[in-house]
Amino acid sequence: MGEVRPIQTHALDNLRFIRETMERSAAFTAVPGWAGVAMGISALIAAWIATRQTSPELWLATWLGEGMVGIAIGAFGMVEKSIRTGSSLSSRPARKFALSFAPPLAVGAFLTAAIWQAGAVHLLPGVWLMMYGTAVITGGAFSVRIVPFIGGVFVALGALALFVRAGDLFLALGFGAAHVIFGVIVARRFGG
Repeated sequence: MGEVRPIQTHALDNLRFIRETMERSAAFTAVPGWAGVAMGISALIAAWIATRQTSPELWLATWLGEGMVGIAIGAFGMVEKSIRTGSSLSSRPARKFALSFAPPLAVGAFLTAAIWQAGAVHLLPGVWLMMYGTAVITGGAFSVRIVPFIGGVFVALGALALFVRAGDLFLALGFGAAHVIFGVIVARRFGG
């Protein structure tokens, strides 16, 4: 005959199973709407600064600096929203979001170096928008429904930017205007 287990052990195992199942099906909700608005505003400022640069090196430095500012704003916004809403950034959905979001950004960094070295700087805006959009789509698979859609907008803008040599315009539309618009939508619908 099998081992007899106390009922509380069996109940704890069932509760653990239920908790893990619910955690797997939960969405990552700490996507920061108001921080997205701030990211968009800083990108619009960067676009304005970038159009006034006199060399490709200064243009690249402007956008790389903006990327660092955007990452900082987004990270701060996620932390702030997770504290305010009581959601954990170490939950399974948050980890899945991060692990899905990061690889496309890493690929984008390597492509940036290769494209820069090849002298095809005009391709960078399209690649950046498409890789960021891909990161938002893949990470957004573990978030609220609008997030993957937002990523699709970035991919579409990036695809256009590959063929239309108006990089700063597309970067302003994507990283600037799209972040502002979708940031407001996320903030209003999903609590800031």
